[in-house]
Amino acid sequence: MKYRSAFDIIGPVMIGPSSSHTAGAARIGRVARTLFEKQPKKVVITLYGSFAKTYKGHGTDLALVAGLLDFDTFDERIPNSLEIAEKTGMEVIFQTEVAVTEYPNTVKINMYDDQNDMEVIGISIGGGTIEITEIDSFKLKLSGDPAILVIHQDRFGIISSVTSVLSKYEINIGHMEVARKNKGKTAIMVIEVDQKIEDVVFDELKRLDNVNRVIRMVE
Repeated sequence: MKYRSAFDIIGPVMIGPSSSHTAGAARIGRVARTLFEKQPKKVVITLYGSFAKTYKGHGTDLALVAGLLDFDTFDERIPNSLEIAEKTGMEVIFQTEVAVTEYPNTVKINMYDDQNDMEVIGISIGGGTIEITEIDSFKLKLSGDPAILVIHQDRFGIISSVTSVLSKYEINIGHMEVARKNKGKTAIMVIEVDQKIEDVVFDELKRLDNVNRVIRMVE
């Protein structure tokens, strides 16, 4: 387990009652919104394990929706997130599954609007710490650190092109992995870095050959 500060151990500043079920859930929701790059019009949230059993009592439902509304873990609007979502036109559907998952606090978030849809699976692993384990069936590991996701065609040299841009701007890579479903098709690069990604770097990455999309994660 990687800890960056004492707050990773004692937990985040948050609206309670639980760092795993509330703060972690809010962070998963917020990362999902960031990946979708906008507030979705419709969300189907599927809860597994402990999330499925206790989500109403621990406010997991409120926290997940709050994150999708881009509220932070300490936002005082969290208890009213369902009403706020309705007012903003975001349809929210909750469902639970009895299927056994590797992690007890697991949630699948399916997001939709008129043009796009995306599926994100996340886990809350304690103290408000989370991991995103799948995006549209691409298996990966995204912790919520400053990061970029590069969605690209699986072609020779694309990884080198991306890392060369980061090296040019003296950006240090803390963690990196690449996932693909089929050889030569769409792939995804997850790159966690040690500093903020400036607009000039972001724009240069988007202009690379065979890069379809670049997503910058909020810090």
